[in-house]
Amino acid sequence: MRKQFVVIGLGRFGTSVAKTLSALGHDVLAMDKNEHVVQVIKQDVTQAVQADARDEDSLRALGVRNFDVAIVAIGDDLEANILITLMLKEIGIPYVVTKAQSVLHGKVLEKIGADKIIYPEQDMGVRLANNLIRTNVMDFIELSLDFSIFEIIAASRFVNKTLGELNLRAVYGINVVAIKKSGNQIVIAPGANAVIDEKDILVVVCNKKALAKLPD
Repeated sequence: MRKQFVVIGLGRFGTSVAKTLSALGHDVLAMDKNEHVVQVIKQDVTQAVQADARDEDSLRALGVRNFDVAIVAIGDDLEANILITLMLKEIGIPYVVTKAQSVLHGKVLEKIGADKIIYPEQDMGVRLANNLIRTNVMDFIELSLDFSIFEIIAASRFVNKTLGELNLRAVYGINVVAIKKSGNQIVIAPGANAVIDEKDILVVVCNKKALAKLPD
């Protein structure tokens, strides 16, 4: 379903989010005080404007209250980050995502109503560490302190075998929720008869200790 997003703050993180959302077919309003970065991105999003998002009148004039999601990607000005998050919630945007620099900063954002708080630098550090430790891990999403969703390249010993034969849940304590195959084919909730092919990517849910037991 096509959604409307407003991205406030066009540093590297905000620009990446805005361009990706637009490429995925959604309407994106990109906003920043810096005219140069606005000009750079304007061909890649639905609308790009130079504006100070700390000015509530400007936000209302741009019709921000009609957007589905707002992303506050300002990271170098904590006061602006917090103030804008608060105003967006008061204006009535249903879902506000805000970039935080620290856990303490995140707690403040949580108190004022941010729906989702992200820690880009921290998340990238965790991803890098996992990728360095296990070369077959392509990506992951942390669900809790213990459990995550991992994308892993199928080990050679898994190839040409079914999930039933491998019995990964019993042997390794992991659950396969999808298989990404060549040609962008994705098998969701594969059954016991699903066969693992060479270069398949397994999307699994497990704890980090279980992942360490998997063969490369």
